[in-house]
Amino acid sequence: MARSGSSKKLFGIALLAAGAGLAIWGLQKSEGLQSQLSTAFTGSPTDNVMVLYIGAVVCIAIGAFLMKN
Repeated sequence: MARSGSSKKLFGIALLAAGAGLAIWGLQKSEGLQSQLSTAFTGSPTDNVMVLYIGAVVCIAIGAFLMKN
Protein backbone atom coordinates (compact mmCIF):
# COMPACT_ATOMS: atom_id res chain seq x y z
CA MET A 1 0.00 0.00 0.00
CA ALA A 2 2.81 2.44 0.82
CA ARG A 3 4.41 1.69 -2.51
CA SER A 4 1.30 2.93 -4.31
CA GLY A 5 1.50 6.24 -2.47
CA SER A 6 5.15 6.71 -3.34
CA SER A 7 4.48 5.96 -7.01
CA LYS A 8 1.72 8.58 -7.01
CA LYS A 9 4.14 11.12 -5.57
CA LEU A 10 6.76 10.19 -8.14
CA PHE A 11 4.22 10.59 -10.93
CA GLY A 12 3.19 13.92 -9.39
CA ILE A 13 6.79 15.12 -9.43
CA ALA A 14 7.09 14.06 -13.07
CA LEU A 15 3.93 15.99 -13.95
CA LEU A 16 5.17 19.07 -12.11
CA ALA A 17 8.44 18.91 -14.05
CA ALA A 18 6.58 18.41 -17.34
CA GLY A 19 4.31 21.35 -16.53
CA ALA A 20 7.29 23.57 -15.79
CA GLY A 21 8.91 22.48 -19.04
CA LEU A 22 5.75 23.24 -21.02
CA ALA A 23 5.48 26.67 -19.39
CA ILE A 24 9.08 27.52 -20.25
CA TRP A 25 8.64 26.23 -23.80
CA GLY A 26 5.46 28.32 -24.19
CA LEU A 27 7.26 31.39 -22.90
CA GLN A 28 10.08 30.87 -25.39
CA LYS A 29 7.63 30.37 -28.27
CA SER A 30 5.68 33.48 -27.28
CA GLU A 31 8.81 35.55 -27.82
CA GLY A 32 9.26 34.21 -31.38
CA LEU A 33 8.61 36.23 -34.53
CA GLN A 34 5.44 34.36 -35.53
CA SER A 35 3.87 34.84 -32.12
CA GLN A 36 4.85 38.50 -31.96
CA LEU A 37 3.29 39.12 -35.40
CA SER A 38 0.14 37.26 -34.40
CA THR A 39 -0.10 39.26 -31.19
CA ALA A 40 0.46 42.53 -33.06
CA PHE A 41 -2.31 41.84 -35.59
CA THR A 42 -4.87 39.89 -33.57
CA GLY A 43 -4.10 40.96 -30.03
CA SER A 44 -3.78 37.37 -28.82
CA PRO A 45 -0.95 34.83 -28.83
CA THR A 46 -0.84 31.94 -31.30
CA ASP A 47 -2.83 28.78 -30.69
CA ASN A 48 0.36 26.77 -30.21
CA VAL A 49 1.46 29.00 -27.34
CA MET A 50 -1.96 28.80 -25.73
CA VAL A 51 -1.95 24.99 -25.97
CA LEU A 52 1.45 24.91 -24.25
CA TYR A 53 0.24 27.21 -21.46
CA ILE A 54 -2.97 25.22 -20.94
CA GLY A 55 -1.02 21.95 -20.93
CA ALA A 56 1.36 23.40 -18.36
CA VAL A 57 -1.49 24.44 -16.07
CA VAL A 58 -3.16 21.03 -16.34
CA CYS A 59 0.08 19.14 -15.65
CA ILE A 60 0.95 21.36 -12.69
CA ALA A 61 -2.56 21.09 -11.22
CA ILE A 62 -2.67 17.30 -11.50
CA GLY A 63 0.91 16.99 -10.26
CA ALA A 64 0.18 19.16 -7.23
CA PHE A 65 -2.95 17.13 -6.50
CA LEU A 66 -1.01 13.87 -6.63
CA MET A 67 1.73 15.30 -4.43
CA LYS A 68 -0.79 16.40 -1.83
CA ASN A 69 -2.59 13.05 -1.63
